Amino acid sequence: MQTAEWEQRMAEAWASLDGRDEAEFLALIEKLVEELPPDDPDGLFERAAALDSTGHSDLAVPLYEAALATGATGERRRRAVIQMASSLRNLDRSQESVALLTAELKQPSDHLEDAAKAVLALALADVGREREAVSIAVGALAAHLPRYQRSMANYARALVEPDPAANPETDVHD
Repeated sequence: MQTAEWEQRMAEAWASLDGRDEAEFLALIEKLVEELPPDDPDGLFERAAALDSTGHSDLAVPLYEAALATGATGERRRRAVIQMASSLRNLDRSQESVALLTAELKQPSDHLEDAAKAVLALALADVGREREAVSIAVGALAAHLPRYQRSMANYARALVEPDPAANPETDVHD
């Protein structure tokens, strides 16, 4: 884990993204990452994220893979998976994105769970599994609604569960 001071400088760099041109932002992130060992998973992740945020998904994916392979942990690990899955979608590799996020969502839930579900929903739509995509998106949204959480969660499930009326063996009204 990096020092609190390094983390603060990295957070400030990210906060400045919209006020800098691409080259300046990438140089700033690179300068901070150069303070770490070359194969540091945090540094690999930050490089990947910076490239990804400036439209270079093709360059970001190998760095996300390297960050994960070298032991990214905690929130950076989770973000690496989500962001890599999003980048894979951008590279027309949505099937890989679906596989990656399906496995990731078996991990313990955290504050990034809905972000993972949102990217998964997009990837599922890309591969022709639209009902499942809507089910995941509505299910994730349901928890954030001021009312109708239960109804929306049920509707989300109904999109992907077999229709009991269509299959007499599962009909609960017998």
